[in-house]
Amino acid sequence: MLDATPHQFESLPCCPGVGYKPQHFSDIMNDPKPVEWLEIHAENYMGDGGRPIAQLRALSEKFPISVHGVGLSIGGEMPLDPEHLARLKHLISWLNPASFSEHLAWSTHDMGFMNDLLPLPYTEETLLRICRHIDQVQEVVGRRMLLENPSNYLKFAESQIPEAEFLSEISRRTGCGLLFDVNNVFISATNQKTDPYSYIDAFPLDLVGEIHLAGHEEDTDDTGAPLLIDSHGREVAEPVWEMYAYTLQKGGAKPSLIEWDNDIPEWPTLAAEAKRAADALAKVPA
Repeated sequence: MLDATPHQFESLPCCPGVGYKPQHFSDIMNDPKPVEWLEIHAENYMGDGGRPIAQLRALSEKFPISVHGVGLSIGGEMPLDPEHLARLKHLISWLNPASFSEHLAWSTHDMGFMNDLLPLPYTEETLLRICRHIDQVQEVVGRRMLLENPSNYLKFAESQIPEAEFLSEISRRTGCGLLFDVNNVFISATNQKTDPYSYIDAFPLDLVGEIHLAGHEEDTDDTGAPLLIDSHGREVAEPVWEMYAYTLQKGGAKPSLIEWDNDIPEWPTLAAEAKRAADALAKVPA
């Protein structure tokens, strides 16, 4: 585990944050309450200039920033892309964010990149590969990363290790922390007909550095059973809020993010979701 360069924001506060969208820049700069930190997707800020970088520099002077990667393909069979890693290192070097995270997923095959975060089987082989990739990432960027639990739509027949145990073992071997996405737990449990609260009970919440909350879409599969899609395009569902409160009760207060990446609402709607997270955090005993 590598130490980060000192910064005025050395960690995320145990308060609500939101995924930053440029259309909210003026609202955030003028009256951000109750939001106290922001997340950006790394791949949107790998250039050297222009309005996006200028806005990000201004925001970073006022708010702790979390960098969330979506393109490393940590679980992919191919070696990590050295050019992508170099761009990520450059971003993290000048921005010096309070947190950096990626997904337990893959999105590359042969020479192609799929615009999705795909799950993978939990075997010793994939465990070794993911740990090797995480070691490489942490060495290149010079800091500890967080790894996010995925949303699953099917169960792999070859999986040998429960997901919570798999993530815990990755953290033990690499020193990385974990990012707990409550909506992903609800989606996976609904799609695979398992108990989401049992998953929370089994999850190593002491390793969690950040919590994510998001909306999803409801559909049905070919048999008529419920099928949930991780869309990030609407408000957080009531069952997810209930699971979030349970997670806080079990694991204590954590920096908590509202993700809303599609069909972006006006700022008051997003701020209202953040306010609900703030109210839940306020109920957690110190």
